[in-house]
Amino acid sequence: MGAQFVRLDAVRAFELAAGVAGQPLFGEGAMLNLIRFEPGATVSLHSHPHEQLGIVLEGMQALVVEGVPHELGPFEAYVLPGGVEHSAYCGPEGALVLDVFCPVREDYRERWEHLETGQAEA
Repeated sequence: MGAQFVRLDAVRAFELAAGVAGQPLFGEGAMLNLIRFEPGATVSLHSHPHEQLGIVLEGMQALVVEGVPHELGPFEAYVLPGGVEHSAYCGPEGALVLDVFCPVREDYRERWEHLETGQAEA
């Protein structure tokens, strides 16, 4: 894979959850995902083997880890080791968050590639 230069907010979005859309950029070993939360949107409790780092760019996002909500505003960041169960919700103004996953989330790549090629998701 060669160098890539992308305007991330122009990348086609795919739905991560109701009211939550991601705009990804895939590298060989890591990926970015610009995530837009509509006001009041939530992401249910889940875990994945990928390390996840993120920064809130706009609005408020709360990450719930081990039952404890951690409210984050603009330019506040987090690191979640792989395997940690977490959920998220945002405030009434919505949120814009930039996540990094290592390694690449192949499930996200497959969903996004289906969207790009016009194929229905399995």
